[in-house]
Amino acid sequence: MSFEDADSSDLGLSGSSTMERFLFSCELSSKVPFFTFQGDEEDDTEHFLEFRTVCLGEGAKEESNVVEVTAMNHQGKTISVPVANLHINCLPMVSLGEFELKAPVTVRLRAGTGPVNISGLHFISSQAEESDLSGDEDDDDDELEEEDDEDLSPIKPAKKKQKL
Repeated sequence: MSFEDADSSDLGLSGSSTMERFLFSCELSSKVPFFTFQGDEEDDTEHFLEFRTVCLGEGAKEESNVVEVTAMNHQGKTISVPVANLHINCLPMVSLGEFELKAPVTVRLRAGTGPVNISGLHFISSQAEESDLSGDEDDDDDELEEEDDEDLSPIKPAKKKQKL
């Protein structure tokens, strides 16, 4: 499943990029305790994972299952953070909202035997080519300038009411 977006403001990306969205899912267990998402190595694309839910799978035991995410911080250093501590009796599922990270990302079952299911979205952002935009940009800029001129009318002083 794929959704395309012309507006990429969700990720703070500028101007001429397109966004595709795909479903993402992985399962962690004692047999497969981690999953690493790299994304494609293409030059003009960026890959993001948006985690939505972390939940215990069928057959989970009565134990704590701690899920940890490892990714880069703003300084380019690798950092690991626990994002869920699940237990079948009191907290079998956690909603992470829109917890978004840029690839590469590793999800690890730090404690417990699982199974733990993780779901969310995989975003692919690609920059539009210059030749695709060169003819349309001038027209759009002219329209924007005209709209700006119309929106900015001179400020007029308020009329005073006369007392009768």
